[in-house]
Amino acid sequence: MRLVDSTQTPEVQLDRQAKIIDALMRRAGRQKDMDLSAFSAFQSAIELQEKIEAQSRDLERATTELESARFDRERTRKSLVEALSSMEEGLALFADGKLEVFNELFRLLLPDVTEQVAPGMHIDRYFELMSASRYLASDDQMLRQAVTQGVPRAHGDHGDTSNSLILELSHDRWYQLRIQRTSSLNIILLFTEITSLVRRARIEREHLIDRQADYLQAVFHNSSSGMCTLSPTGEIKMQNRQFRKILGVPFTIAQEGASLDGVLDYVRARSLPRDRAMFRATLWRQELHKHGRFEKRVRLGQGKVLHVQASTLPDGDFLIELKDVTLEARTTEMLEKRVFERTAELTDANTRLTEQYETKARVEEELRLAKERAEEAVSSKTRFLAAASHDLLQPINAAKLLISTLKEAAYGTGLSPTVDRLDGAFASAEYLLRSLLDISRLESSDPNAVSPSDVSLSAILEAVYAEQALVAAEKSVRLSVVPCSTVVRSDPLYLLRSVQNLVVNAIQYTPSGGRVLVGCRRRGKKVVLEVWDTGVGIALEDQGMIFEEFTRAAEARPSTGVGLGLSIVERTCRHFGHRVWVRSKPGEGSVFHLEMDAIGTDQPRTEPMKLLSDQDDQLLDQIVLVVENDEDVLYATTAKLERWGASVLAVRSTAEALTMVGDMGIPPDIILADYQLDGDDRGTDAIAQIREMFGEHVPAILITADRSAHLRKAGAQNQFAVMTKPVKLGRLKSLIGWKIRHEGGPRAAHTYESRP
Repeated sequence: MRLVDSTQTPEVQLDRQAKIIDALMRRAGRQKDMDLSAFSAFQSAIELQEKIEAQSRDLERATTELESARFDRERTRKSLVEALSSMEEGLALFADGKLEVFNELFRLLLPDVTEQVAPGMHIDRYFELMSASRYLASDDQMLRQAVTQGVPRAHGDHGDTSNSLILELSHDRWYQLRIQRTSSLNIILLFTEITSLVRRARIEREHLIDRQADYLQAVFHNSSSGMCTLSPTGEIKMQNRQFRKILGVPFTIAQEGASLDGVLDYVRARSLPRDRAMFRATLWRQELHKHGRFEKRVRLGQGKVLHVQASTLPDGDFLIELKDVTLEARTTEMLEKRVFERTAELTDANTRLTEQYETKARVEEELRLAKERAEEAVSSKTRFLAAASHDLLQPINAAKLLISTLKEAAYGTGLSPTVDRLDGAFASAEYLLRSLLDISRLESSDPNAVSPSDVSLSAILEAVYAEQALVAAEKSVRLSVVPCSTVVRSDPLYLLRSVQNLVVNAIQYTPSGGRVLVGCRRRGKKVVLEVWDTGVGIALEDQGMIFEEFTRAAEARPSTGVGLGLSIVERTCRHFGHRVWVRSKPGEGSVFHLEMDAIGTDQPRTEPMKLLSDQDDQLLDQIVLVVENDEDVLYATTAKLERWGASVLAVRSTAEALTMVGDMGIPPDIILADYQLDGDDRGTDAIAQIREMFGEHVPAILITADRSAHLRKAGAQNQFAVMTKPVKLGRLKSLIGWKIRHEGGPRAAHTYESRP
């Protein structure tokens, strides 16, 4: 049994609970020894009584609020009824499909329905009464269709939330009925009288019709075509002057009420038409009755041509339109004659062209074969250059390392001048070969030959300064580079080569004691890299051709190169959409401008680009692992590193490298690895596996002839530097030291810094 039954009134609940509490109290009094459970029950009963009293108070308060809400609702309803009564429009509110509130105008709108309009009436019943009202002049079927299809239903129809209908009542009264659904259960009907608007529109429409009739009459009589309207039996109802003029008939023959047969008989008798059958009204009427319209050209005597067009009008009459197309017909005949003559000429020409086409087809086939041979040659050249990039640069790299070692060994001996000349001659050969390979790649159709990316001008300028500062110092030329933090879109290697070529030329053509200045200027969204020099300058007549291959200015000395540097600059700029130009004056110097799109600011770098001149004499007291499959390069690299003071572990493959460092038990201080080893072996594999073997980051430099972007991207992702062959020894030594100090372990960093 439930202690509280929510279905009963509060008074019954209170009475019942009081009886229960009283019984519990009597039972508690009869017991001599109140145990703990009885006392708990008594205590629970007291708490329950307090809750019931609280609920009773809440119920009384809710009842009071409900009474107040009912009073407010009734007062609002009375205010609404009074407001509706003052409206000049008939309005009714249907709740749940039943009439809830309406005003007097709504009730009196249809007098024969007034007595049945009462609260509670269903909306469907109201529209049935409206449709049957004798005061409604609108079409009953139209009203019923609008109601059944367009009225939002109170019982769940989810059509449009509003609808509008124009109703005509007796005595030429007009109302607009707007049906609006305010919610899913409420519908409002609003009758707005629009009688004055309808009557005004009717007057305006009649006025427009009269004006339109006058306009049509004027158009009809002033038309350039002959116009005539006929009754279904063939009598003329209206015709214009052009109709009589074209047919050549007087007004008395073609006046209103005359027969079309009489008009056509007159024309046949006077003009002698070629097709006399077409000038019979019976034939025209038959065509119109059968097809509703017809169109025909007829010829009269003396070469006159008429275009006849007839159609049926909506009221059953016929409209005939005549046009004099004599000139057009003669022109057409003349053109047809010319076309015939021209066709004969074209036939002869086509025969000759066919013979020429066959000859051309043979020539094109020969050209196609020649093009295929040329493309095959270009493809062969591309494959050759791809192989040359590695196979030619490998021995050059080895020779460069050996010459450097030989130069150090011969220092102070009688062989030193010879070795210096050998080094200079080899440097010239290396520059020429590198330039030829660069030009070939830039002219190649291979999309992977160049790889545009975001390039920091700061890194480019510092790299150029690092490589050319000693060259400028040896020539006693002051080289200054102004820092720039702009980032451009270009190929980093070719942009570096271009700036290097400009700076190298500036140093070569500037005498001792001169100056070379490199810097950048911002011009809106552009950045212009400028190379200034105080050299010999370039004559105006030479400035237009210095960017061509093997072209040098007249002021150039014979020992200053073969003229490929500026050609590489021009090709790089053309390939990447840069712009290059020069301003120069003989005897005063030159300024080379290289304009590029600026796309951002510089990002921090992870390796040095400056020349670390203070480290040239420092020894590398570290363990260097060299992975190189070419015996000459491996020997030359090992010899050079050992002269720098390093302990070299020389291996030819990744497997040998893993075996050697595994036997040694400790990782090397740095890894120098060629990218392309024997077979599928790669230097990147050696770097990754050695790092994995020892579970630590071992500094690494990848040395390769491959200049593709994916290697630079892989280096950035896996934290190893990428140097292209042939390597620059000063740059290599500086990079090794920087890598060991910043990426090596505590032992390597401490050892390096301990050297004097």
